[in-house]
Amino acid sequence: MDRRTFIGAFAGGLVIARSVAEAQPAAKVYRIGFLNLGRSVNASPGLRMLNDELRVLGYVEGRNIVFEYRYADGRLDRLPDLAAEMVHLQVDVIVAITNLEVAAAKRATATTPIVMVTAVDPVGAGFIASLARPGANVTGVTYDAGREIQAKNLGLLKEIVPRLARVGVLRQPESGVDFAVLAAAARKLNVTLYAVDFGSLDELESAFVAMTNNRVGAIIILGGALAYLGRQQIADLALKHRLPAIHTLKEYAEAGLLLTNGPILLDLFRRAARYVAKILSGAKPADLPVEQPAKFELVINLKTAKSLGLTIPQTVLLRADEVIQ
Repeated sequence: MDRRTFIGAFAGGLVIARSVAEAQPAAKVYRIGFLNLGRSVNASPGLRMLNDELRVLGYVEGRNIVFEYRYADGRLDRLPDLAAEMVHLQVDVIVAITNLEVAAAKRATATTPIVMVTAVDPVGAGFIASLARPGANVTGVTYDAGREIQAKNLGLLKEIVPRLARVGVLRQPESGVDFAVLAAAARKLNVTLYAVDFGSLDELESAFVAMTNNRVGAIIILGGALAYLGRQQIADLALKHRLPAIHTLKEYAEAGLLLTNGPILLDLFRRAARYVAKILSGAKPADLPVEQPAKFELVINLKTAKSLGLTIPQTVLLRADEVIQ
């Protein structure tokens, strides 16, 4: 082949290659809705974990996925409109953090896939038919750590405060936590419960005053998204009223609560990302069994214990996964 023929063939090949490339459809960019009762936090560890795991699975923000972030800034009344906005935007999947977000998303759509991250009792809440067969457009991870986790946490308080006879229950009704299980455990431990409900962060101060006036010796917190948003305020109030307090999430102990025992939040976000990836790959939510937590941790804040004048028993310290000094 002479030089002129080679150049002509090469140029023709480039034209054909370019024509083929232009004829191929552009790679699809998926839209993921992220619905959260809280406030916008760009560096949220849970959101980072979701993004990191999606990247590992081949879905990179700005390349083949884009997020539609919607935050309610702690206002429950905003969730329905934000969920409806996501449906209008025709997102491919909605990531809904707690029962509150899942309920809003499910009311807004019966077809757009919804992935739960920390839902409590999703069957009882009416989100799914069963863990094994969700049956509709909702799947993901449940925060349920077994019905006995709250009983265990009440037992931990009793170990730390042996003479404990009255325990306050700071309760966010919409969280979906089964109070009956806790009440049964209290009877076995010969402990009386005094429950106070709150529906906004503005009610936390009066809730603590009510519990203190009823002479509770410790507090167990049954709260979801709203409580998590106010975890620093809750930890500060518990210290102010000199009340040992327990929740299930480590982030409360990091905020200054005495101790936490329950599922690892970041692991739940990591596993939720896998559901998102499966759905974007064509799986139907109805066919994806809902998973329960697999990793748990007991975290003790010794700085708070010292401030409260408490000595944590060695038997409890030896069981701790992390001790905050």
